[in-house]
Amino acid sequence: MVYLHFILGLVVIAVLALLASNNRKNIKYRYILQLLIIELALAYFLLNSSAGTGIVKEFADAFNGLLAFAADGTNFVFGNLSNNNDFNFFLSVLMPIVFISALIGILQHIKVLPYIIKALGFLLSKVNGMGKLESFNAISALMVGQSENFITYKDILGGMSERRMYTLAATAMSTVSMSIVGSYMKLIDPKYVVAALFLNMFSTFIILSIINPYDHEAEMDIDEMMAAESGEKLTFFEMLGEYILMGFKVAVIVAAMLIGFIALISMINAGFDAAFGISFQNLIGYLFYPVAWLMGVPAHEALQAGSIMATKLVTNEFVAMMDLQKQVGSLSAHTVGTVSIFLVSFANFSSIGIIAGAVKGVNEEKGNMVARFGLRLLYGSTLVSVLSALIANIML
Repeated sequence: MVYLHFILGLVVIAVLALLASNNRKNIKYRYILQLLIIELALAYFLLNSSAGTGIVKEFADAFNGLLAFAADGTNFVFGNLSNNNDFNFFLSVLMPIVFISALIGILQHIKVLPYIIKALGFLLSKVNGMGKLESFNAISALMVGQSENFITYKDILGGMSERRMYTLAATAMSTVSMSIVGSYMKLIDPKYVVAALFLNMFSTFIILSIINPYDHEAEMDIDEMMAAESGEKLTFFEMLGEYILMGFKVAVIVAAMLIGFIALISMINAGFDAAFGISFQNLIGYLFYPVAWLMGVPAHEALQAGSIMATKLVTNEFVAMMDLQKQVGSLSAHTVGTVSIFLVSFANFSSIGIIAGAVKGVNEEKGNMVARFGLRLLYGSTLVSVLSALIANIML
C-alpha cells in the first residue's frame, strides 16, 4: 500500500509539472527516469544505510564545529546576551551566517570553490541531460546563495534566453545557500537538512526537465561564461570584509522579514479566529492537506503538516521551521522527517522578490523578466520540495 501511495504521488507530481510545461515534445524522459533512480538510491543511502547516515553525521558534526567557532565571535560582541541559558534566535541562529559567509569568501578567493563548483557541475551534466551551465548553476547557487549567485553571470546575463533564465532562477529558489545551512540545523534535525541539500538538487533537475525543456547546446556554455568573466580582483582583506558584511546583511534581512511576517501572521490569525473561529494558518492548512497526504503524511496528521507547509509558502522556511519545532511532540517521527525535508528550500513568495531584485541589480531587463514569471517559478520550486519530501518519506 505504501508503494502504491508513492507511485500515486509521483504520477500526480508528473501531471502537475506537465500542465505547466512549455514544450512537452522536447521532454527527455530517459534522463528523468535516470535522475529519479539516482535520487531514490541517494535517499536510501543518506537516510537508511549505515555508511550514508555516517557521512550525514560527519557533515552535521563539521557544521556544529563551525557553529561553535561562530559562537566565539558572537559571544565576544554580545557578551551576556548570548552567554545566558535563554535561546536567542538572532544570536544563535542568524549570527553564524556571518562566519560561514566569510569562509565561503575565502574558499572563493583562493580558487578552491570555483574549481569544486565547475567539477561537480561537469559531473552532474553527464547524468541530468542539461547543459554545463545549468549544472554549474545548481552547485553555485548551493555554495554562494540565491542572490549572490547571479553576480557570477553579470557579463553574459543580457544574452540569456527566457527559458535559461527560468532554469537559473528556479534552481536558485529550489536550493539553499551553504551560508544558511548551519542556521537550519539549529531548528530541525541536521540529518534532514543534509539529505534535503542533495535531494533538492536532483528533484530540481527532474521538475525542470518537465516544465522547462529546451536545447541546452544552443545556449552559451560554461566555458564561454568563464571566459566572459571580468572585473578587478579584490585583495584578500577587501574580499573578506565584503563577504563578512554580506553575511551580516543576509542575517539582518532574514531577521527583519521574520519580525514582519510573524507579526502579520499573528495579527491575521487573531482576526480570522475572532471572525470565523479558525486561525488563518489552520485555514490554509486545509489547502495543503492533500499535498501533505500525497507526500505520505498520515491522514490524521496531514492537516497539521499542511499548515506548517503553507506557512513556509506564504512567509518563509524559518517561520515554518519554528512552527514545526513547537509541534514536534504531537507529530510522528516519520511526519517530522517528511515535513523537514519539504521546508529546506527557498520556495516561498518572498523569494520571488529577492531573486528578481538580485537579477535586476545586475541586469534590469532580465530582472523584470524573472518578475513576470515569478508565480510559475514558485509553482515549479514548490513541486521540487514536494518531490524531495515524497522520496524521503518512502525511505524513512
